[in-house]
Amino acid sequence: MGKSDSEQTSSDRPRQLFTGGERPFDPEDLVRASGREPTPERLEQARRLIEEKGAAAVERYLP
Repeated sequence: MGKSDSEQTSSDRPRQLFTGGERPFDPEDLVRASGREPTPERLEQARRLIEEKGAAAVERYLP
C-alpha cells in the first residue's frame, strides 16, 4: 500500500515545485489542466489561447 500524506517523508516529495508557467507547455497540457479530454477542436482552441495569453493561459488552471 502507498503512504498517506502524513506518512510521506521529505525525500518522497519533489525538491522543487513548479506552477507550470515557468516551464514549457503545449496545447494538450492546457486542455488536460482544464480537466477535459483533448480533441482536435479543443487543441486548436488551446493553441490560439497560448498564442494570445502566453504562460497566463495555463496559470489560471493551476493552484
